Amino acid sequence: MQTSIWEMLAMVLYLVLVVGVGVYFFVKSKNNDNGEKEYFLGGRNMGGWVAALSAGASDMSAWVLMGLPGSIYLLGIGQIWISVGLLIGTFAAWIFIAPRLRRYSIRANDSITIPQFLTNRFMSKNIALQVISAIVFAVVYCIYSASSIVACGDLFNTVLGINKSVAMVTATVVIVVYTFLGGFNAVCWTDFFQGLLMLAALMIAPIIAVITLHSPGFVAPSANVGEHYYNILSSGSFDKNSIVDILSGLGWGLGYAGMPHILIRYISIKSEKEMRKSQIVGCAWILLILIMASVVGIVGRQFLGDSLVESKSQSLVFVTMVREVFRFAPFVVGVLLSAILAASMSTADSQLLASSSAFASDVYKPLIRKKASNNEMMWAGRIMVIAIAIIAFFIANNPNCKGIMALVECAWAGFGSSFGPVIILALYWKRFTYSGAVAGMVTGFTVDAVWYAFLSESTGVYEIIPGFICGMLAAIIVSLISKAPSKDVYDLFEESNKPID
Repeated sequence: MQTSIWEMLAMVLYLVLVVGVGVYFFVKSKNNDNGEKEYFLGGRNMGGWVAALSAGASDMSAWVLMGLPGSIYLLGIGQIWISVGLLIGTFAAWIFIAPRLRRYSIRANDSITIPQFLTNRFMSKNIALQVISAIVFAVVYCIYSASSIVACGDLFNTVLGINKSVAMVTATVVIVVYTFLGGFNAVCWTDFFQGLLMLAALMIAPIIAVITLHSPGFVAPSANVGEHYYNILSSGSFDKNSIVDILSGLGWGLGYAGMPHILIRYISIKSEKEMRKSQIVGCAWILLILIMASVVGIVGRQFLGDSLVESKSQSLVFVTMVREVFRFAPFVVGVLLSAILAASMSTADSQLLASSSAFASDVYKPLIRKKASNNEMMWAGRIMVIAIAIIAFFIANNPNCKGIMALVECAWAGFGSSFGPVIILALYWKRFTYSGAVAGMVTGFTVDAVWYAFLSESTGVYEIIPGFICGMLAAIIVSLISKAPSKDVYDLFEESNKPID
């Protein structure tokens, strides 16, 4: 009981801290005249470290502390292909997408959302693309946010014995409060601290566990691993199953080009100098996070043996390891386990803000209130934060919910298939047209949904792969058969290559 009290105290203090950040930026924003740009984009004034860790933390949900280590603990090193795909995707995004998207969004009428950028990039007054984007945002972010709420519920239920539904309500309220109050600044700064906490937890726990493993008094538990446990090919040979695992794992990397809550971090960076800093910090952070998450799974199997296999609780390998290693320091346990809470909340807050900004800027103002003031836009976005959070909670609390990993897979593929091809072509192909963008987005999203519903289980192929490919082909074909962009659009494309400080 004493242990639970100290663990709970650490987590409560953490929750108070993140709410405090939201209150601070809410008070600070009252003296700021930047309006919606400040609330949704932090006034384009993010420093390199904050932007990099915020992008990373908003990307790496509780999956990196529960899903990945649990899969490796149970099935072996052959599960690392998702990590490899994510690592390649992150590096590619920071190098090829981040700097160009920042410059282009500024040149394109100072766009503050991804749908706004896509519309302004074609110098179009047609709002169809913005509306389609906002619809995709609303659908996918409800699913994505639900995964974070489920993770928070699982954590409090497992670690502290709190009713899962009560835990999910508490987490949802806290996330909504600081996002509602502080906007982009609050989200980025809380993500910054959450990113540091996640990295510290993943670095400390397995290192201490390895030291304990080699201590004189430690008795290694029984660990009956399969013969291919330490083979990067899950079946032990380069057969059909291994090929599907590798392709599906690498396919996760395609998603980075289409994640609005990550892309918006690139846009918010204040200068070329800070962008270069962000690229280094962001790539280093994700490399360490994915390596150490994998190490947790491997070390956990040696440290804990088969105990979690028998109870089918492999997702708790990090939780169990931390509680065993620091059993005489329960407050430290609470601090390290708050890293799971941090991973969940840092993803959910970013998703809520991205969806609310899309609604306010791309639906509310152009369709509902064309003369809406900056203050009205901010409040429209805040109301959308609450609406998305409520829907996400009901998805998470549904008895038929398939859990964290299934929700994340579904949402990641939805964004990657619909936005990924469109963003890449918008940044790198001068001949790309507005019609091509609409076709690519609709096709990618539709193919992804159909494949998920009817072909995902039978083929074993992750739906982002066919969705991304079909979206890319549709965008290219429709662009080629439609009227070429105007000279002004071509000139804007050329201008986007020039650095902006």
